[in-house]
Amino acid sequence: MHETTPAAEAPLPGGGMGGAVRSGDTVRRAAGPWTPTVQRLLAHLRAAGVPGVPAPLGVDDRGRDVTGLVPGDVPAYPLPGWVWRDHVLADAAALLRRVHDASTSFDRAGAVWRLPAREPAEVICHSDTSPDNMVFRDGRLVALIDWDTAAPGPRAWDLAYLAYRLVPLGPAGADPGPVPLAERRRRLDLLCRAYGGVAPRAVLDVVPVRLRALARFTRDRADGDARLLGHVALYLDDAAWVESRAAALGGGA
Repeated sequence: MHETTPAAEAPLPGGGMGGAVRSGDTVRRAAGPWTPTVQRLLAHLRAAGVPGVPAPLGVDDRGRDVTGLVPGDVPAYPLPGWVWRDHVLADAAALLRRVHDASTSFDRAGAVWRLPAREPAEVICHSDTSPDNMVFRDGRLVALIDWDTAAPGPRAWDLAYLAYRLVPLGPAGADPGPVPLAERRRRLDLLCRAYGGVAPRAVLDVVPVRLRALARFTRDRADGDARLLGHVALYLDDAAWVESRAAALGGGA
C-alpha cells in the first residue's frame, strides 16, 4: 500500500526515534524492515477490538511508515498534574491488558521486529508505555501510539516500564515531585489490580532489568550526545534505587 505525500507537514512533539511528523490526518515516520510486521500487528489489534489503535496505512511515496492520526492530547514533559490521577494509571494498565491479550493470537510467522524478542515471549509488547505515547481526551486515556518498537516479550516487560514512568519509580519521583514510598506502593498495587493477575513483586523484579536494557539501548545510539548519555546515567541510578527499595515497594516475600 502506498500513500501520496501531502505537502504540509509538521514535526510532532518528541517524534521518537523515527522523527514522526503529522501530515493532515496521518502520522509519518522513518520505516524499516520491521514496518510491515508492525502494520500487520496494528491491523490485528484493531480487528480484535482494541480501542484507539492507529490505522495502518502502508508507506508513502518517500518510503515512510504511515498510520492514521489518533485525535486527542498527548502530554509532553514536564507532565501536567492530571496525568498523576489514579484513573489514568488504572486506565493505562487496563488498556495494556487488552493489547497483550489480543496480541496472543497474532501470527508471528515471518515477523521482523526492531527490538530483540525477550523470553518468555508471552505477548507482543508495546515496549515504550510512557505517558508521551498515550492519547487523552478530556483527561481520559483513549489510545497507545508509536508502535515501531513493538516486539515479543513477557507481560511484565511492558508493565515494568509503565510502572517506572507512571507510578512513578525512581529517586526523583519524576514530574509530580517527591512521592512517599507508601504512595508509590499504593499506586503500584493499583496498576497491578487494574491489569489483573499480576503481583507487584513480579513487576518490581523486572524494573531494574528493563532499565539496564534501556540504558544499553540508549548508550548504543547516543553517539556522544550528552543529553542521551545523561539519560543512560539516570536509568542506571533508577535501577539501583528500585532494587534497594523493592521490599518497601511491595517486592518482599
